[in-house]
Amino acid sequence: MGNTYRQAYFHIVYAVKYRAALIQSSWKTELEKYTTKIVQEQGHKLIAVGAATDHIHLFIGYNLNQTIPDLVEEVKTSTTKWINNRNFCNSNFKWQNGYGAFTNAHSQIDAVAKYVLNQEKHHRKVSFRDEYLEMLRKNEIKYKDEYLFEFFE
Repeated sequence: MGNTYRQAYFHIVYAVKYRAALIQSSWKTELEKYTTKIVQEQGHKLIAVGAATDHIHLFIGYNLNQTIPDLVEEVKTSTTKWINNRNFCNSNFKWQNGYGAFTNAHSQIDAVAKYVLNQEKHHRKVSFRDEYLEMLRKNEIKYKDEYLFEFFE
């Protein structure tokens, strides 16, 4: 359509079922590369991906032709099959239900990308629970505790 311009950036976060620390450093990079491939195949631009042992962050240039729920479902389903087919875990790998999706401005690209890429360093100081709750607060998202990820400390 003529004279239609758009850009959208999303920071997406989701966790391993029961917040189990199943993502191992021996295959984390492969998971990040596979996730990048899926996101790109869905028509989005993966700006940064950062996996921790129990969750993952995606920062994308969002293609408005697909809904966020459909994208997250595709990424979770595909990566679950990929992880299980390679027997990376001693048990059946699953992601928790739900996710967080936060919008960002173009001016925030560098800061958010650096944040996503530095997950290991970040989580030496801050728990995932505290990190996620801070994201909700900063974005002024009202939530109910019973609908949050299962946090086991």
